Amino acid sequence: MAKILVTGAAGFIGFHLSKRLLDRGDDVTGLDNLNDYYDVRLKHDRLNQLKDKPGFRFVECSMEDREVVETLFRTEQFDKVVNLAAQAGVRYSLQNPHAYISSNIVGFMNILEGCRHNGVKHLVYASSSSVYGANTQMPFSVHHNVDHPASLYAATKKSNELMAHAYSSLYGIPTTGLRFFTVYGPWGRPDMALFLFTKAIIEGRTIDVFNHGKMQRDFTYIDDIIEGVVRVTDTTPTANPAWSGDSPDPGTSYAPYRIYNIGNNSPVELTYFIETLERCLGKTAKKNLLPIQAGDVPATYADVDDLINDVGFKPNTSVEEGIGRFVEWYLAYHAKSL
Repeated sequence: MAKILVTGAAGFIGFHLSKRLLDRGDDVTGLDNLNDYYDVRLKHDRLNQLKDKPGFRFVECSMEDREVVETLFRTEQFDKVVNLAAQAGVRYSLQNPHAYISSNIVGFMNILEGCRHNGVKHLVYASSSSVYGANTQMPFSVHHNVDHPASLYAATKKSNELMAHAYSSLYGIPTTGLRFFTVYGPWGRPDMALFLFTKAIIEGRTIDVFNHGKMQRDFTYIDDIIEGVVRVTDTTPTANPAWSGDSPDPGTSYAPYRIYNIGNNSPVELTYFIETLERCLGKTAKKNLLPIQAGDVPATYADVDDLINDVGFKPNTSVEEGIGRFVEWYLAYHAKSL
């Protein structure tokens, strides 16, 4: 049993991870500020699934609150930290950029300092597939350079990776960054495409389909994400003895630092994704075809060889199975309002 801090515990991934860790007997402190970026009722409903589980404690605060975070780390003396709290969303970063600096940069700094001063054995943190930005070489590899982000959100996630490396290098803190690829599934975020499409199709409204449906995404089911996070959390990174400053590898280091992609390794065109959803719902979508949005990239595709080699796991849930499970949950969760 480990004592683990999960930030963003009321969020989509944080909720599922907390549940998985508690079910296997870990002691979990969940931190979340319950902000209103999307419907807070969904966050409370997720927390209600956790609150009665033995070993769970919830702390409502923001990572930006330096004093509260310092006290929490000092008091609890966590073995490991999984940082999933962040201001999410590529498009929202165009509207409210300051929120991303506060949460994703200042907040992450407070987490790093908490780990540094309290002997945390492993910090795992959420990065994003968005860091690949203008890259076009497919599949995206953690060993590729990612210095051309297409959004401020992506830039903050790349910044997290750089900040973590500095702390791994300076203080020997083992850190692992996880680049998630388009996560979907039950209890998902209402601002994500699958949730928006499902609601609109059921209500007979038109859905906005960007890049005329030609967008490709490496849609990754939530259970696969959680399996990857758990395995990585249990695997403390070490220095790569073959690392060389003459030809620096971005995915590893001379310090105890690693980066992994967690993606389905099987990109799906948005048009097919919508067709699969239509079959699961038994209804046809009304589509408004639009050009690609600012900050978006036309395709994502994860190289997961390092994840397979280091922790023995490869995501494999098909979109047909994953969307089916989501629709089943959605209809049950919203049964009273449908």
